[in-house]
Amino acid sequence: MNSIAQTNNSENPLSEKMQYFLRRYHVSRILRSANAYKLRGFPVLSIFLVTFSTAFTHRSFFMQMCLNRSAVPFAKDTFYRFMNSCHIHWRRFTTLLAATIIQSTIAPLTSADRVNVLILDDSIYHRARSQKVELLARLYDHARKEFSCGFRMLMLCWSDGNTLLPVSHILLSTENPKNRLCASSESVDVRSNGGKGRKLAQKKATEVMLCLLQEAKEALIPARHVLFDTWFCSPASLLSVHELGYEVVAMAKKTQKVHYLHGGVMQDVKAIYRKHQKRRGRSKYLLSVEAAVRKGEASIPVRLVFVHNRNNRKDWLVLVTTDMGLTEEEVIRIYAKRWGIEVFFKVCKSYLRLEKDCRTLSYDAMTAHVSIVFTRYMFLAVEQRESKDDRSIGELFYLSVDELPDLCYVEAVRLLVSLFVARLQEHMILDEGEVQELLQGFLAELPMLLSQNLRKCA
Repeated sequence: MNSIAQTNNSENPLSEKMQYFLRRYHVSRILRSANAYKLRGFPVLSIFLVTFSTAFTHRSFFMQMCLNRSAVPFAKDTFYRFMNSCHIHWRRFTTLLAATIIQSTIAPLTSADRVNVLILDDSIYHRARSQKVELLARLYDHARKEFSCGFRMLMLCWSDGNTLLPVSHILLSTENPKNRLCASSESVDVRSNGGKGRKLAQKKATEVMLCLLQEAKEALIPARHVLFDTWFCSPASLLSVHELGYEVVAMAKKTQKVHYLHGGVMQDVKAIYRKHQKRRGRSKYLLSVEAAVRKGEASIPVRLVFVHNRNNRKDWLVLVTTDMGLTEEEVIRIYAKRWGIEVFFKVCKSYLRLEKDCRTLSYDAMTAHVSIVFTRYMFLAVEQRESKDDRSIGELFYLSVDELPDLCYVEAVRLLVSLFVARLQEHMILDEGEVQELLQGFLAELPMLLSQNLRKCA
C-alpha cells in the first residue's frame, strides 16, 4: 500500500463520471438481465459500484474496507457471495452492455460507410503459484516462450477502427485432462450458468469461438467481418464463421499442412507464392490470387493477398478473406484494425489490474472479475470517444484516478503532526493529565485503522 485515503464520510467513493456512466447505460437493468439480482438486502448495483471503483482508488476491496469503511455499506460476506455466485451470466452482461454502448453512443458518431468488425484473439491469464484454482491448466505462453499456470482468455471484441469494446470472453482451461492441474468444483450445478461456463472452458478454442460469435449475433452487435490471426485460421474455421453469416479477414498460416484449391490443385500458400510473378516497386501488396477452401464437400472462394513483412523486408505474410468484393487495399486496411485488441490486453493488464486484484480459487469469481475489468475499459473507451482531444486510455485512467485523490505517506504524516502541534498550542502549561487527555483526543480524530494501531503501540 502506498497511499492513505482521506477519510470523509460524506465523500462519494465514485466520481460523477463513473456514476453517470452506470446510469446512462442502465447497468442495473443489464445486471438483472444477466440474472444478477437479490430479493432482499443490499441491491446488486451497490455491490457492483464498489467493485467497479477499486482500480481507480489503487486499493483492493479488503483495504478499502479497512481504510474507508463508510464507502462499503455491506459486509465482506455479501461481496464474496456476489462474486462467487454461479447463477450470474457474466458473458451475457458484457455482451448486452457493449451492445447498449454501441447502439446509443458509438453508432450516432460513426458514418454509415465505416466497416465494423469483430476481433478474436486470446491472451494468457496468469495464475502462478495457485495450484488449487478451479480448472487451472499448464499452458505454453508464446510471448514469454515458456510454460506457465493459468488460463487462455479468449476474447471477442468489436471495433469501428476508432473505438474498441469487449463483447464476450471465456477463461479457457484445456481439453486435455493431463494438463489440467485442478478439477472443476463438484458442488456447482451443471445446469447453472457457472456449470455451463465450466463445461465450455474445457472445449477447444475453435469451438468456443463459434459460441461467442453466435452470442454476439443474437445481441445484434453490428459487424460484417471477423478478424483473427493465424492461430484460428484454418479451412474449417473459415467455413464455420462464413456459415454464421460473417465474412473473414485473417492472417493465413505459412505451413504445408493447410492447403487451398488454386488452379485445380490443392496446394499451400508457399507453393502458390512461388508460381506467380510479384508486383514490383512500392506496391502495398506483392501478390493477389483467388482460391478456395474446402472441408469435405463444403467449399467457398477466398482471396489470398501477399504483403511485405515490416519486421523483415525479405519475408512476406499472407492475408485471406472470404469477402470477394473487397479490394487488396481494403483487405489490408480492415485487417489493420485487429491491432486494437493488442492495445486492449495491454491496458487491462497494466492499468486495470486484470491479473492482480483477483486471487480467488473460484472459477465464477474469476469470471466476474474479468467482466468488471472490461466494464472499466468500456468506461474509459466511451470517455476517450466523446472527448475533444486525443488522450490515450492510459492517460484517461490516471485522470480518473486523480478524481479520487489520495494522500501520500509524507503528506499524511505532515498533516498528523500539524494536527497534534495545533492541539498542544492551545494551552501553554500542561500537566500529565492534560497531556494524556490531549493525546486521547488526538487519537480519536485519526482514521480508525491508524488510531487502533497507535493505541496498540502505546
